[in-house]
Amino acid sequence: MRESQEPIWQKSRKCDVANCLEVAEAGSEILIRDSLRPEAVLRVSRTDWDVFVAGIAAGDFRFA
Repeated sequence: MRESQEPIWQKSRKCDVANCLEVAEAGSEILIRDSLRPEAVLRVSRTDWDVFVAGIAAGDFRFA
């Protein structure tokens, strides 16, 4: 993605209408935001994102 392009935000098909976590790609970073507060954007490296997603798939974030 070029620096001047707006990110294309994506959200889960399972989220409700007004309250969703959205993600977008921006070069080597992944952008994360809450749909209720789109001005607050968290930026993480693709490596950190991949580790996080792998942890979810492995069940590392299950709460009892």
